[in-house]
Order: sequence, then structure tokens, then C-alpha cells
Amino acid sequence: MVGLWGAALLSLLLCVSVRAEVLHLATGDDYAPFTGKALPGQGMLTQVVRAALAEQGSAITLDWLPWNRGYLKAKRVEYDATFPYVRSAEREAEFLYSAPIYVAEQYIFSRAGDHIELDDLPAMIGWRLCYPLGWQPPVAIQQMVEQGILRRHSPLGLQECARLLLLERDDLFIADRNLGDSALQSAGADLAQFHRSRVPFQSSTLHFIVSRQHPRATELIERFNRGLEALKARGEYQRLIESYVE
Repeated sequence: MVGLWGAALLSLLLCVSVRAEVLHLATGDDYAPFTGKALPGQGMLTQVVRAALAEQGSAITLDWLPWNRGYLKAKRVEYDATFPYVRSAEREAEFLYSAPIYVAEQYIFSRAGDHIELDDLPAMIGWRLCYPLGWQPPVAIQQMVEQGILRRHSPLGLQECARLLLLERDDLFIADRNLGDSALQSAGADLAQFHRSRVPFQSSTLHFIVSRQHPRATELIERFNRGLEALKARGEYQRLIESYVE
């Protein structure tokens, strides 16, 4: 009988330990509406990540770091995970990816007088692309940068890109529709001063990622995915998204 009670107590303690787990995460600031210290709930995807992990019994601590620094620290397992990141071959060699936490459609933003569309890009020799430090450009855009067609400038955040376009120090930036509009508004710009391309440049997905060096990488990704699926099943995910994009 004592043995049974002992086993039951151990099981309960293990259960409490799992429920009380705290994961240490890093992300970057000024990525509205996805992440941002000053945003409601610290951003749309911060709320999604926190809620998905809470579904699986995990609380989080969240540190706000420059994107490159947060990425490198997560890679070295100084953090359990980071978010939100798009897929790239280089990153996939270093991190495991969750199921998509958001599908982003990338548009070209330019000044209203320039009216840049996708087909215009190959002829834009020497034009100045603003793309924040630590962000991974779409493959076609990276090729244009490497070929010298576009000159990349990399400030710390997208809001700075919006400001630099307004000052005519850069010519275009590429971002998710909601993200780009939010950056322009945060920079105090009149949206009528800018042009968003008629069609998206491409679609990409944003993810919660865990370093392949993490001893529990597979487990953490699987647990996150289960939590995310539970949020979607009861409509909570859609509510969180719609609260930001409406």
C-alpha cells in the first residue's frame, strides 16, 4: 500500500513539475503587429506563442533582443526558442520549425510617385532597398542584391524603413501587408504618400523555432504544435489574429 501511495505521489509531483515548466524565449522589438514591447499583449504572435505553450502547461519568460543577437543566442541554446522566423535553408540547418503561426503575404512598398510593381524590379539598377537587420530576404530579392541590381540598407526595424522612404533616403521595402501598413502608421506617415504593390511578391510562413542543439528540440516543437492546434480547434487562434488585422 505504501508503495502504491509513493508511486502516486511521485506521479503527482512529476505532473506538477511539468505543469510548472517555464521556457525562456527571445524575440525582437518593433515588428508590429507581430511582436513589440509596447503593443497590446506584446504583439499578435507573442500572444499566439504564449497561449499555445500555456495549452501545454508551459509559462514563458521573454527577453527582447536585437534580432541577430536573439537568433544567435537561441542557436547556442542560451534560450529555449525564438520567434517569429521565415524558413530559409541556412536556418533549417540550425533550427527545427514549428507548424506555421502566421501566413504572410509580402508586398512591395514604395513612394506614391514611384509606384513600384513586381515587374519593375529587374530594371531598377542601383535602387535602394530597405530591409531590416537580421531579416531574411526572399530568394529572388537576395539574388538582386548580390547582382548589384538593388542596394540593401539594413536599419534595426521596419518603422525606420518607412521613415527613410518618406525622407527619400531609401526607395522601397518589402513586408507583409499588415506589417508594412503598421510600420507606416507608426512612423507617422500618411498612407496616401505610399504605394503598395497590386499583387503580393510572395507568401511566406512565420514560425516558432528551436535550435537543433537543444536536447529537447523535437519535444518542444511537438508540444508547441499540439498547443497551436488546440488554439485553432476552439477558435482562439483566429480571435487573436483578427483582433490585430481588423
